[in-house]
Formats: sequence, C-alpha cells, structure tokens
Amino acid sequence: MARVCIIRQYHYPLDPRVRREAAALELLGHEVDVICLRGSCERPRERRGRITVYRLPLTHRRGGPLRYLFEYAAFMLGAALVATALQLLRHYRLIQVNTMPDALVFAALGPRLLGARVLSNRHAATLAVVLAEQASIRFADAAITCTDQMRDAFIARGARPEKVRVVLNASDESLFDPRRCPSTARGTGPMRLICHGSVEPLYGLDTVISALALLRSESLDVTLQIFGEGSALDELEALAARLGVGAVVYFSRTFVPIEELVEAIGAADAGVVAMRRDAFRDLVHCNKMFDFIAMGKPVICSRTRSAEAYFDEGCFRFFTAGDERDLARAIRDLHREPELGERMVRRTAEVSERYRWKHQRGAYQALATALLEP
Repeated sequence: MARVCIIRQYHYPLDPRVRREAAALELLGHEVDVICLRGSCERPRERRGRITVYRLPLTHRRGGPLRYLFEYAAFMLGAALVATALQLLRHYRLIQVNTMPDALVFAALGPRLLGARVLSNRHAATLAVVLAEQASIRFADAAITCTDQMRDAFIARGARPEKVRVVLNASDESLFDPRRCPSTARGTGPMRLICHGSVEPLYGLDTVISALALLRSESLDVTLQIFGEGSALDELEALAARLGVGAVVYFSRTFVPIEELVEAIGAADAGVVAMRRDAFRDLVHCNKMFDFIAMGKPVICSRTRSAEAYFDEGCFRFFTAGDERDLARAIRDLHREPELGERMVRRTAEVSERYRWKHQRGAYQALATALLEP
C-alpha cells in the first residue's frame, strides 16, 4: 500500500476523470488524497473510504484573462503549499497533476524534492503553450494523455515517446450502467435527444438547437434536453426562443446528480456530441460520447480526426461540425429508421470493447504501479 496525491484545479467528485482514477488507485489498496477547488456547499476536508479530499477556499468566476491568470496562480500556490505540507506528514510516493494549466505540474515541486515521483495527466486545451507543455512533460516522470493523436502531437513537439501513455476517457460503467435505468423503446411520441456537460460555445449546442428548428419546420416531432451549466446558457435559451423551439428544448441550468443524468440518458433516443472542430478538437474525444456508448444509445457526432480514428461510419451518425443542416440530416435518418440506431449501438459495442474503462483502468493502474515502485 502506498500514498498518492492527485492535484486538480476543479471540483471532486464532479470531475469524472479524477473520480475514476482515484477509484482505480483505491481498488489497488492505495491511500489517495485529492487537492482541488471548494464549492459553496462542500466541506474543506472529506473522507470517502481510502480517498481524502482537501478543498482549497478558491472559487472559479468568469472574467477576462487577468481573472484566469489570478485563479491559476492562486490555486497553484495554494496546492503547492498544501501538497508540500502533506508530503511531510503523509510521505507520498506519487503526485499526479491533472492539468490544465500546464504549469500546475510545478505545484508538485516540493513533494518531488522530498522524494515523490510525478505523473502529469495532460489536458488538450493547453496545446497553444508549447514551451510550458514540453517543460511540464520533462519535469514529470511520466505523462498521460487521452488519444493516440494527442500523444503523437506531444512527441512531434519534442516529448520523449516512452514518457507519454494513452488512457482513454472511457465512462465508469458502475455509474453509466443501462441496467440501472432500462431504456424505453421509441413509441409514438417525440424523438428525444440529449446533451450533457459544460454548456460552453466550443460544444456546439447552438448547432443542435438550429438543427432542431429545421426539423420542427418539417413537422418532425423532436425534442432536446440539455443537462449542465456554463457561460453559453443565456445565449442558447435566447436562440431557442428566437427560433420558436423554446417549448421543446429543456435546460437543467445546473449539473444534476448522476442518478438523474443516468435516468435521463436511459429515457433518451439518441445522444448528440456537437463539438466544434479545430486543431485542438481534432486531437481529443468528448467525454459525453463514452457516456452514451456505455448507456447503449446511438451517437450523433461531429466529425473530428480523433473520433473518426476510433469509430467507423457504422458506429456513429457523423455530421460536419457547425453545420445545422448536416446535423438535421443525421437526426432525420435516425428518426425515420429506428432500426438504424439499433444497428449503430451493436456496431459501437463491438468496436468500443477495448476502449471500456475496465481495460483503460488496467493501463492506468499498471503505469501508477510502475511509478510507485521504489
């Protein structure tokens, strides 16, 4: 048994990747401490089994670049002080830092000088800061990223290939388990679409609402549920009202309990992943894609290089990112032919077997175990 610390500038257990990885380490018998942000209703310290959460009294507020810079600097300093103090008490063998920002990995400097090894869990949104990216990879003993395409990009910019491993963002099937909420078959009612997660412009939800308006103008009975919160909420609600589909688009306006989300996905007919395409998104997967797969739902997905590299045309109904007419075409295909969705789910289950968390967890545990050896 060893002690491991995970640092993440977000909320636990809301962050699914940290939640899965902490549970994977706990499953091996290790003690895990998580240093993260503190929400308004969260306790500063919380113990869950072998996992202890230390929450820093810092909150995220939307603002300009200076606000983000202040938040990054404040959290990095706070996390560095807490991690160093805990290192003296807990004697961690491994510090894992889930970026972004890239520089957050240097919050592990104190523990590293005191003997801990460092694992960097790479995040796609920091690719523009190449110098910081490469410096943080060199500082870490190993780095994890989320796709082969992202790994190739890191290596092309100078990272040593043996340092960078891939662990996919597969869903935790103990949570996203269709047996917890049996799916309902398509009947005579509307076709129910669902999106969930952060409600930000990069996720293309305006394209989904615009496509819905096109389909409603054709008298196709389609509804949309959007679960989550973010900066684009007010703009999307205004768009739905302006296009005349406000009555058939539901916004939760907050992150809902996982049980409620699983129930909603189970009741939906298809999940939509409308992420915008750019140089960054071509290298990553959208986590919600794997949630729909785990729940046995057809996936309508914007074309990105990484999505097409892992899933073929038989798995997903692909559409051109940002093109509401092409998205409407993909939804229309599923609306008119429910059997198509069933074939997609079967094909996706075959292709994604090796991507499931039970396999990805083994890869993560193997890397952590190697780093924990004296």
